[in-house]
Amino acid sequence: MVRTHHAIRRVEASHRRTDTREWVMARRERTRHLIELGGLVQKAGLVELADDDRATLYGAMLDLAAKAREDGNALALWKRRGKRAFDADAEDGKEQFDDG
Repeated sequence: MVRTHHAIRRVEASHRRTDTREWVMARRERTRHLIELGGLVQKAGLVELADDDRATLYGAMLDLAAKAREDGNALALWKRRGKRAFDADAEDGKEQFDDG
């Protein structure tokens, strides 16, 4: 009985993973995007800096959005900094891989 239950659960889980209905695919893509954005918040060190306080993080992001609306150059500056940081991370990863 228990084995049957577990087998049914495995089949159901497999069906959920391979469901290709449009709304399911869109939901998966949105979920992946949100997880990636959360990873950027973590990678930037904001989670630790704010002591994992969601209100603090949200307030900081609201300030960032307001600054971007007021200062037309802010987005371009942040984009350049972000690209440099991504490039530096990629180089660090390459060096670690080459050392191994």
